[in-house]
Amino acid sequence: MAVSDEFLDYILDQVSAWGGVTVRKMFGGAGLYRDGLMFGLVADDVLYLKVDDTTRDKYVAAGSAPFKPYPNKPPMSSYYEIPPDILENPEELIEWAHESLSVQKKRT
Repeated sequence: MAVSDEFLDYILDQVSAWGGVTVRKMFGGAGLYRDGLMFGLVADDVLYLKVDDTTRDKYVAAGSAPFKPYPNKPPMSSYYEIPPDILENPEELIEWAHESLSVQKKRT
């Protein structure tokens, strides 16, 4: 579950217009935070965003897969990979990230 500094820098650059996003490295990966809440995670240089029952279908329709940290265990259905075309578009990425933060805020 390693993550490169270059990939983290890329993500932070992509969401820089949103502001306030911080990174905390953990367990070989990293968590993305805003307003003190983790809304995304990075593992193996792949960005995953928090989803719930109201947003998961959007990710599935885009061909995204859930975060699967262990090969012999079920995936974590609360985080889904961000589609590559969204990752490359800062405005859209910020929209998806903001939605993920909203999902996390509903839980607190």
